[in-house]
Amino acid sequence: MEESVGHFGYSASYAYLTASENFHSEEENYFQSSASKRQENHYVKRRANPQEKGNFLSKLTFWWLSRIIFFGYKRPLEEKDLWGLEERNQASHIVPKLKKIWSRQQENNMEHKDKRLEGHNNCSETDSLLGGYGESGRQNANSVPAKNEETKEEPNEDECKPSLLQTLWEGLFGKEFAMAVMCDLLNCFLVFLQPLLLRLLITYIEDHRHVDLFGAWTEWKGYVYCAALFVVAVGFSLVSQHRVQLMMTIGMRLQTALIGLVYEKALVLSNMARGKSTVGELVNLMSVDTLQIQQSLIFMNALWTGPLQVAGAMILLYQIMGLSAFAGVAVMTLTIPINFLVFARIATLQLGTTKNGQETSFLGLKQPSTCKESSQILGPQTLQTGNGVLVVLLQQVALTTFTVYTLNGHELTASKAFVAWTLFSLIRLQLTAFPDCIVGLLRLHYLLGDAMATKELKLLEIMTFSAVRIENGSFAWNAMNAPLLREISLSIPTGSLVAVVGQVGCGKSTLLSAILGETEKLQGKVFVEGSVAYVAQQAWIQNATVRDNILFGEAFDSVSYDNVINSCALKKDLEMLPVGDMTVIGQRGINLSGGQKQRVSLARAVYFDADLYLLDDPLSAVDVHVGKHIFDNVIGPEGMLRKKTRILVTHTLQILPQMDQIIILKDGRISESGTYNELLEHSGAFAEFLENYPSKECLQKSSVSENPIRSPQSSDSESGRPASLTEVDDEIGKTIDDENMETGMVKFSVFNSYLRSIGVCAIIFTVIFLLLTEISHVTAGFWLASWSAANITSHKQRDFYIGVYGGIGFGHGLFNFLLVVTLCLGSMAASRRLHHKLLVNIIHSPMNFFNTTPLGRIVNRLSKDIYVIDEALNAALLFFLLCLSDALGTIVAISCITPLFLTVLPIFAALYFYIQRVYVPTSRQLRRIASVTRSPIYSHFLETLHGTATIRAFSQQQRFIRDNYDKTDKSQEAQYLAISAKTWLGIRIEFIGSCLVFFAAIFAVTCRDKITSGLAGMSLTYSLQITGILNLLVRMASLLETDLVSVERVKEFSETPTEGVRVKTNSRPPDNWPESGSIVIQELDLRYRKGLPTVLKQINCGIKAGEKIGIVGRTGAGKSSLALALFRILEKAGGRILVDGVDIANIGLHDLRSRLAIIPQDFVSGLSKGLDHQVTEGGENLSVGQQQLVCLARALLRKSKILVLDEATAAVDLETDDLIQQTIRREFADRTVLTIAHRLNTIMDYDRY
Repeated sequence: MEESVGHFGYSASYAYLTASENFHSEEENYFQSSASKRQENHYVKRRANPQEKGNFLSKLTFWWLSRIIFFGYKRPLEEKDLWGLEERNQASHIVPKLKKIWSRQQENNMEHKDKRLEGHNNCSETDSLLGGYGESGRQNANSVPAKNEETKEEPNEDECKPSLLQTLWEGLFGKEFAMAVMCDLLNCFLVFLQPLLLRLLITYIEDHRHVDLFGAWTEWKGYVYCAALFVVAVGFSLVSQHRVQLMMTIGMRLQTALIGLVYEKALVLSNMARGKSTVGELVNLMSVDTLQIQQSLIFMNALWTGPLQVAGAMILLYQIMGLSAFAGVAVMTLTIPINFLVFARIATLQLGTTKNGQETSFLGLKQPSTCKESSQILGPQTLQTGNGVLVVLLQQVALTTFTVYTLNGHELTASKAFVAWTLFSLIRLQLTAFPDCIVGLLRLHYLLGDAMATKELKLLEIMTFSAVRIENGSFAWNAMNAPLLREISLSIPTGSLVAVVGQVGCGKSTLLSAILGETEKLQGKVFVEGSVAYVAQQAWIQNATVRDNILFGEAFDSVSYDNVINSCALKKDLEMLPVGDMTVIGQRGINLSGGQKQRVSLARAVYFDADLYLLDDPLSAVDVHVGKHIFDNVIGPEGMLRKKTRILVTHTLQILPQMDQIIILKDGRISESGTYNELLEHSGAFAEFLENYPSKECLQKSSVSENPIRSPQSSDSESGRPASLTEVDDEIGKTIDDENMETGMVKFSVFNSYLRSIGVCAIIFTVIFLLLTEISHVTAGFWLASWSAANITSHKQRDFYIGVYGGIGFGHGLFNFLLVVTLCLGSMAASRRLHHKLLVNIIHSPMNFFNTTPLGRIVNRLSKDIYVIDEALNAALLFFLLCLSDALGTIVAISCITPLFLTVLPIFAALYFYIQRVYVPTSRQLRRIASVTRSPIYSHFLETLHGTATIRAFSQQQRFIRDNYDKTDKSQEAQYLAISAKTWLGIRIEFIGSCLVFFAAIFAVTCRDKITSGLAGMSLTYSLQITGILNLLVRMASLLETDLVSVERVKEFSETPTEGVRVKTNSRPPDNWPESGSIVIQELDLRYRKGLPTVLKQINCGIKAGEKIGIVGRTGAGKSSLALALFRILEKAGGRILVDGVDIANIGLHDLRSRLAIIPQDFVSGLSKGLDHQVTEGGENLSVGQQQLVCLARALLRKSKILVLDEATAAVDLETDDLIQQTIRREFADRTVLTIAHRLNTIMDYDRY
């Protein structure tokens, strides 16, 4: 009987392990927009699943799956070989259905609430489905106007909140769960038939002349019992496998639902809600947490089947052992509180592990986080170890019962001993599974609750009087903080051009966000007319073609498209592409310069043809000439958008006279407002500012320098742009490498790498304790057989049997404890080493790695794969070893008792290994396919998180939701086949096990005159175990190999090429280097990666110590590339760079970069300690200008002799820019400064250009 197996109760443990095999991958885009299909998501019609048309026998035995199993055996499976999902399992069916059911229940509940307010929309559809914390759905450009403008009393949240359980039951698993319950009821019946038949058979062997209720025994009665055992074993196997299939499918659907709901929730999260969770935590919720759903559901039925089976087992024990059975039950009852306390603590620690997010991406600061998470993982594993020993020691319950039974003067026969042993094993299994069920449900509750704790954006109100009107509005990024904008009142007429100006941090970008509804409205009203297009200050670029980034879901119109390209000054850039605008640009536009990204973002908005344009300083990232072209042809009074309403945040003063209205912000308030001439006549702060800075603006139109630095062969703009736009390799237009997928068996080097990470000592002791555990386990069975067959005539002899049996049981528990502890510690050490090696290698990877590798692929390794290594692989290895030792021990024991068993063993062994050989390649390849295709889900999610403001502004939520559905469906195709493949395997392997049970029983009956009844009972009991053991052995072998795929993937990224040596011991510069700060560049060539043309060609120049040098050029000309070469972010293709006479190529990267300082174009991270102000992830609660000021402060503290400023003041106003330049002149007077700038006034007083 499967339940009587092994050390911890394999069924429960296996359910936990197999549930951890869930995975995600990418689906082809079924819901292509009428605009254009993304290049990476061509529609491919999936093959129909033959399960839908299979007959009853095919569905019963899963014969419909054999085709793909054998196909995967003959050659490695590919994505195109997979079958599509049934409609009921597709995300596009599940998530909308859940929301529809929830909405219907919500409406029904609201009808019966007296406090319901007319027109109130307190419980939004998506937010309520995840917990009802939202205030309302977000208003997009096409939404219906809100009629109620006054504040109203809101009804109690719980009054309109439907039942989540009822929704899930009706929408996800009502029918399947009911079928699973029926399977469990049938299992409860079959599970007790086995010990009853076992008792009858052993009794028959004890005395075949015995007479029972049916009359005299005859020879053939024994064989009838053997056949009955076989039928019951087969029936139990089929019912159990289908029950697991049903529950795993339910888990898959819930997983699909959670992924979809989390994604939709991310699209409507307010900034306050986003501030409570990092991007890493949100990704963790979608990746690791959804993986645990099936682990939670697999034990759900144990809530009621466990007590039922325990009660049934106790009744049978009473019938067999009488009142003595309650002695063991009493001991077992005493262990239940301890068992529950242990599992409660496990649940707490596991939830703590789940909550532990990615605290920082820097290696030095990551170490404490890693140690904390390791301790959280080690905690539950240690308690699992202790609980495992507790469960093993429950075997001593049988000893207690046998002792009391014999002390009362009863004879312990084989039929009573081994049947009681089987029943106690069943009780022990349920005591293991029941707390697991509690932990699983707690985890499920937490996961859903975590998705609930969010808050949605508020409604914008729409009217038709002005394009934008705000009445006495106050806004903040977090409702709990002081407002950033106060008492804002403005009215912007339709078709006007409005400029918003002010100092850094005065609230210019916040004003645009308030109009978009991205901020918390603390008071006042906001009115918006028509559709909206938004150009963020930090451009959001998708990992797609240039054309797809510009179209953004709109239909392609060649005339309009060409006009947009020309107006946004993108024509020259597109001409440099090998396939023009069909070239795929990297994730987040990593291969584009800042100006190019901003122009693509602007082109997207212009092509969208909206009514209202919110432009957040798009001219700051481009040079003067390109900026003038864009303003004249796009934004200005004669541009493409001349009939549209335009609100432009800008620091470019020379365009202000062309504005219809200028809004001056100061300290979060509108200090002045009016036309250019009105503000000059007013003689306020604006007029005073213009008086101080007129000459510098005029200088922007003058020549740059009379003494420029020039290379003998200076690079033009075409050769100076980033690599992705000059790519000429075979895969034209492709910048992201396809993810590598291995085929065939996992290489021995992968397993060897994991074993070496565990450690030699841990491996040796693991093998020793494994052997001792199995020897004690088999010895206990032989001793019980000897005890039950012995003719005990004295108390001394009786006590001897009791003492030895107790000693063997204690030794078994001790060896098991030492085995689990040793392997647990070794596995944790391996996990830490593999994670550290991966993290170090990624941090030290060259820029080319990040240019060609999507972020989702990296996150996949650091989240899902590390999770598998942390919590699944060590358990898979442990149970594989236990199953292997149990299988060998059981077969040896049965063969020793009935040698005839060896005659059929080779036949079934050959069949067993054949099935395993066919199954494992398919299972392994399904896991690999899933692992490779899982990354796009995370990439898409991460991309969405960074672009939510843009997606919402363009009202593209539904298109992105459909994309997420498609990718989720693709992942579940592989997952469903993997679940079904395990069921296919289980049915066949357990059938072999049932045959072995049948032949073991036949041989026991045949040889009953040659063996004692005790040995016969042991043989039959062990034969019932072999069914579960053989099944688990194959699955554990497959699971171990598939989990090793995670090691394979981590190993792959741990061995990618890294940057140069951090420290060259033989070539370290002096401690005071660079002493003066002189720079000499000789014939420098630079390319972004091998095979691409050079972006800098034959650069030659000399920079004296202390000089202030300006670096200018057209956007994309290679200015930032020169800075990257100086820091060796990109390695030179030719030439050399000397700093104080030292060739930077000859020293270590740490020595080089630690002696230089840079203020980058993009903000790098939040402050490590936050000072008095806590900076959120990515500096999102700082304006771009404030971020650049933080970087300046960081550079000032470094006291380097060489400072590089890469567009460091592009996002600040002229007054702040002037203050920064004064600071640089004062603090860096004796140091060399290289400034990359578009604002020429920034570098007008520099030494050279």
